[in-house]
Amino acid sequence: MKKALVTLFYLCLLSVCTHAQTFKAGAAVRIITPNPLLPVSGGIGTPKKSTEKNGDLFVRALVFQKGDTKVAIVNVDNLGWPAALGNKSRALIKGIRPENVLIGATHTHSGPDAYGFPNEKGESFADLKYLDDCVKKIADAVNEASQKLEDASLKIAVGEAKGKIAYNYYADQLYDPRCGVIQAIAPKTGKVIATLVNYAIHPEVIGSGRGILSPDLCGPLYDRIESKAGGIAIFMNGAQGGMVTADNRTEVKGEASDYKECARIGNLLADEALRIVGDAPVQENPALYCTARKIEFPVDSEIMRYILKKSPIKNEMSGENRVASQLNLLNIGTAQILTVPGEALPNIGYYVKRKMNTKQPFLFGLTNDAFGYMLTKVDFNSFKRYEYVSRTSLGEMTGEIYIEQALKLVADSPAAASK
Repeated sequence: MKKALVTLFYLCLLSVCTHAQTFKAGAAVRIITPNPLLPVSGGIGTPKKSTEKNGDLFVRALVFQKGDTKVAIVNVDNLGWPAALGNKSRALIKGIRPENVLIGATHTHSGPDAYGFPNEKGESFADLKYLDDCVKKIADAVNEASQKLEDASLKIAVGEAKGKIAYNYYADQLYDPRCGVIQAIAPKTGKVIATLVNYAIHPEVIGSGRGILSPDLCGPLYDRIESKAGGIAIFMNGAQGGMVTADNRTEVKGEASDYKECARIGNLLADEALRIVGDAPVQENPALYCTARKIEFPVDSEIMRYILKKSPIKNEMSGENRVASQLNLLNIGTAQILTVPGEALPNIGYYVKRKMNTKQPFLFGLTNDAFGYMLTKVDFNSFKRYEYVSRTSLGEMTGEIYIEQALKLVADSPAAASK
């Protein structure tokens, strides 16, 4: 009898330990469309008044957990999301280490100013009350996703997204056509919990000068994935700097710049993402790993110094001539993910992906911060085409420092699981 009780005890203990190590996922959404509408920002300068909206702006959160490791991936429909705002949300999030919360911007050019861009007089027109509301909604979405955690399997795939989706405005083919997809599925029911799409593109079909507030092509992408696959759709941008933009070129001279074109591109990207992940093998109880490291950049650009000094949204990790940010590396099943605190040019993205310890590399651009364009020193101010991206970069060493630190993080971390 005693032996039977001991055996039963160990079987129960084994069951508890196994359950504690089961991979789980949960997702949640919050609407952050301002009411009344606010001016929209497409970059440095005074935001432009908006008089209508095409679609809602969202915060979308996806939480993964295995054992003691818990990670949140968040996207915000905005041009960028500074660490100063992200850290306020991290302080309100329960049960997840702050450094395990990744907050990225979709980079829509039709959302309210989240940088607090100052004009030549040092005046900023960012609506701080609205931004504080977004901070709370980010935390609310992550906390809800954590509460909805359930056993999950994954389907992961990386493949070329075909069709007229993106191109490089500076040189047509100089962009990464690969689309990475992570889909979380409830094993017992087969329902999709969430589908994360990682692709490099500027969502600027509408832009900031037409008086329209919009998630741009990301809105139709969310709708299409959720209507076809179920669950919650999340978009994380990639290395889309200089200038990987939406391919809204028309056969006649000009560009299509309405929401119909946003829908065409968003729907096509959604369809391609679902095609790419469709036949991927199911990964049961996948591994989960997350690490973070501080990364520092010198601020050589006078424009960027001025913005950092005059903006009411203060980065507590910045100094007079330097800024610091958080760099993350995640292993989720067979995928490895690196964050990028800005808009890395495609050559940086290609190089870093090639050096990552996985056959399924993901880069989350504009994540944990958004410090403008990131060029290598040989590209910085090298061509007339690069005058603008060089001027709105921290400096010529930004890309070099990022590559060095990102690859050091890769070298110091375990490889992603093999298939």
